[in-house]
Amino acid sequence: MSIKSGFVALAGKPNVGKSTFINAVMGRKVVIVSDKPQTTRNRINCIYTDKDSQIIFVDTPGIHKPLHRLGEYMVKAAVQALKGVDLVLFMLDAADGFTKTDEHVAKIVNDSGTKTIIAVNKIDVAGEEKAKAVGELAKSMVENVVSVHYISALKGEGVFEVLEKIKEELPEGPQYYPEDMVTDRPLSFMAAEIIREKIFHLTRQEVPHSTAVVIEEIKDRPNGVLYIRANIYVERDSQKGILIGKNGSMIKKIGTLAREELEFLVGRKVYLDLNVKVKEKWREKDFIILQEIGLKDDIK
Repeated sequence: MSIKSGFVALAGKPNVGKSTFINAVMGRKVVIVSDKPQTTRNRINCIYTDKDSQIIFVDTPGIHKPLHRLGEYMVKAAVQALKGVDLVLFMLDAADGFTKTDEHVAKIVNDSGTKTIIAVNKIDVAGEEKAKAVGELAKSMVENVVSVHYISALKGEGVFEVLEKIKEELPEGPQYYPEDMVTDRPLSFMAAEIIREKIFHLTRQEVPHSTAVVIEEIKDRPNGVLYIRANIYVERDSQKGILIGKNGSMIKKIGTLAREELEFLVGRKVYLDLNVKVKEKWREKDFIILQEIGLKDDIK
């Protein structure tokens, strides 16, 4: 039996709702989200499968003007993701209007030469009139537009219609992944992302953006508990102090929330061992960005 299948890259500036859209399509949380820009750092394949299609959504970091080496590599990963896909889903924020950054993203989308669906997000915040104005402007700037949609990824409004249009535009093809697989990333990556998400939710200002999480060890213990040891890197001693908190209160809160979600993910007890370490200016260091955070695979 033939199915519709293919790869769809999400493009857009930071915090436009790309990861929220993917979670809405999947009907469950697959990628981490927060209200802070640049939460997504790596390219992540999220696999949606139903009876007549398999869509591989390529979630990417937001395209922005980088302030450090980490940012440069994140943008490189996002641009690279647009190459060789079947469709681009260009997302915009109705509440922000059509910005200079959106214009920059539109040029990158045009350079890819790929068929593009435009989704104007956050209509629940901006209202229909403002959203339509953004959509019309975007349509005039993007060359290969097949349709424009107005959605609220957070509330699930218009998401089904976008999904149906994607299916319509994809070619007939093979099932690339087993039907029960929702991401091609290993547990170590998912664990690091879950810990990082809790840091984004619980800390403020520069702390979340100055943080990297590296899983050092995952081990099955004889008592059936899954042991996960993670290093959390920050750039300064003051950030380490904030992350640990008074009498260890903050790191305990991060650990508890991350452990609960990991236990739900793996369906068993988890022992989470978190260690906070200072690595000065790690966001400028290629080895940490490419090897330990794993961006080297995203820019190939």
